[in-house]
Amino acid sequence: MATELDVLVVGGGIVGAGAALDAVTRGLSVGLLEQRDLASGTSSRSSKLVHGGLRYLEMFDFALVKEALEERGLLLTQLAPHLVRPVPFLYPLAKVWERPYVGAGVALYDGMAMTGKYDMGVPKHKHIFRKELARIAPDIKTDELHGAIRYYDCQVDDARLVMTIARTAANNGAQIATRCKVTGFLRDGDRVIGATALDLENDVEFEVRAKVVINAAGVWTDEVQALIGGDATLDVDASKGIHLVVPRDRIRSDCGFITKTEKSVLFVIPWGAFWIIGTTDTPWDLDLAHPSASKTDIDYVLRHVNSLLKDPLDHRDVVGVYAGLRPLLKPIAKRPKGDGGETTKLSREHTVANPVPGLVLIAGGKLTTYRVMARDAVDHAIRDFELAPPSITERVPLLGAWGYEARTNQRVALSRESGIEIGMIDHLLGRYGGLIDEVLELIRSRPELAEPLEGAPLYLAVEVVYAVSHEGARHLDDVLTRRTRISIETFDRGIACARPAALLMADALGWDDARVEDEIDHYLRRVEAERQSQLKITDQEADEARVQAPDIV
Repeated sequence: MATELDVLVVGGGIVGAGAALDAVTRGLSVGLLEQRDLASGTSSRSSKLVHGGLRYLEMFDFALVKEALEERGLLLTQLAPHLVRPVPFLYPLAKVWERPYVGAGVALYDGMAMTGKYDMGVPKHKHIFRKELARIAPDIKTDELHGAIRYYDCQVDDARLVMTIARTAANNGAQIATRCKVTGFLRDGDRVIGATALDLENDVEFEVRAKVVINAAGVWTDEVQALIGGDATLDVDASKGIHLVVPRDRIRSDCGFITKTEKSVLFVIPWGAFWIIGTTDTPWDLDLAHPSASKTDIDYVLRHVNSLLKDPLDHRDVVGVYAGLRPLLKPIAKRPKGDGGETTKLSREHTVANPVPGLVLIAGGKLTTYRVMARDAVDHAIRDFELAPPSITERVPLLGAWGYEARTNQRVALSRESGIEIGMIDHLLGRYGGLIDEVLELIRSRPELAEPLEGAPLYLAVEVVYAVSHEGARHLDDVLTRRTRISIETFDRGIACARPAALLMADALGWDDARVEDEIDHYLRRVEAERQSQLKITDQEADEARVQAPDIV
């Protein structure tokens, strides 16, 4: 880049994309570098919940819960109504005394949401007794339960949210570059004035100059700090959480459910034609790019969910498995006075640090409060700018939000005009919102794209092409794992549709036959490596199996 940017963001996860959007909508010039694909790390492997964090009430962290509930309402009602949707949950009551205790907590949860700055957006909680519970969730063991409490939170396709935030930033002028790895920082004395990077696809080194750099690398924070030299300001550990995907018909219930385990929280979350079940919470100090779910992890989740079910699940019921890493902040390192470093703990969940002039680090936090984290990071980064406009992201709907309600009201007409059955129109609206017009325009120009994708009939062929033409997908893995969720929503993990999808991408990206074969071979190797890792007992064995399939770039 020939000119100096105001802000360079390192990291294309939820916080990095959010920071790019926050900065560019303030009128700043912004660039973002991501070493792999958008959301390829933690931000595509979460529980996919937008929630206040009910468990934090037990810790008396009321401010954190209120903040998260406000962000939930803002996302649901204003910023991303096409991506975020309410989900009912049951909290089963195993003891008589839990009804007043849990009921008071959920009432407080709803009360905080109702008194927040934005619309609550979801129904209030309700007490459910045993007979009604048996009707709502016939596959849950009710004999030893004293009913349940039903409450609402929200869910989102996390990778889709990140990609949409990045597209919204780009639409406002931000420059987004994926497959570009930061290799060092440019310095002017003590001050960071930009970064050196390597374009991994073309093997080209380049420099990006910026007035300030924001590092939002998540679990890679320590690696980025090492490029600065000296003592680390933030100490980030990785904690692994795994999730299972099972068919919806294996658990008859109108609601998801949540219960506590000895190590974490167990969620059973409705996800279209599936359930997502998780999670674990275990330390991970192996490959950060490809955390692996072991057989031990899978058995742990199955054991806990089966304690609630009349008809237990086993490994044969599992369609997909994914593992992600949470960046957990350890106590902030103390720095000698006068070294120029500064750390500001802005929340129990996230921290902003300024280890050297010109560089800001942001770490911790969770998906729901990404906008607050991004705002805090940019506020910190530009505090010495002559012109430092305030954040406006609470008033910037994401791409697809505009027109979503109107197109939803027109769903029958859209179905008739396009010849696409109405259930698939609903599917497209829930993924693209008002941008469904762009998807349907592609179909008008190429009617064959209206057909279901071979090997993955829950998606249309057009979605593969649109992922390349509009959503920045560069590789088969990007499409099958993040732009769609085929890799965890088909029993064969997407193997049957790998070739049809690669051929559609080849037309859009100009791939030759050899490149098509390379992309397919890489994807098949990745699936096999993941399958093998999930048969191993220990993390070490699982990691060794998974790294047998390296990234394509």
